[in-house]
Amino acid sequence: MDITLVQGDITKQEVDAIVNAANSSLMGGGGVDGAIHRNGGPEIIEECRRLRASQYGRGLPTGEAVATTAGRLPARWVIHTVGPVHSPFEDRSELLASCYRESLRVAGSLGAESVAFPAIGTGIFGWPLADGARVAIDAVRTSLASAVSVASVAEVRFVLFEATAYATFEAAL
Repeated sequence: MDITLVQGDITKQEVDAIVNAANSSLMGGGGVDGAIHRNGGPEIIEECRRLRASQYGRGLPTGEAVATTAGRLPARWVIHTVGPVHSPFEDRSELLASCYRESLRVAGSLGAESVAFPAIGTGIFGWPLADGARVAIDAVRTSLASAVSVASVAEVRFVLFEATAYATFEAAL
């Protein structure tokens, strides 16, 4: 199993599944979430509306993950996960790690072989980049090494938009 890094736009990645750093409403937002909804087209938001109406009326809980179509993106699925808002008063790293583990579990259940992740939580949710990179790499390594439920996943690609994020994840890797 490979863990790779790419500097670029996650919405352009030709993978089986793209992970969306979503907000709990699943209705789109800014950053990665907004880009995925804009570039993926209305199919994604329509499926998110159905999920919200049937299962997540109060929103997708932090650390959990759910899949939808990828719409017009060059992927088969979008896996939506809600990262924790960083708090200097509380260690929420387990919730952040859960985003990666649960996304990989969902990817495995779909039979996905390749998964592209953004740096979950490091944007508007305020997670420090170096700590977010460490949690992400550790969670992915642990999941890939130990979980039968992710057996189909052969490649995890971290797609970092900025050079600083790429360098930080490179150091963590």
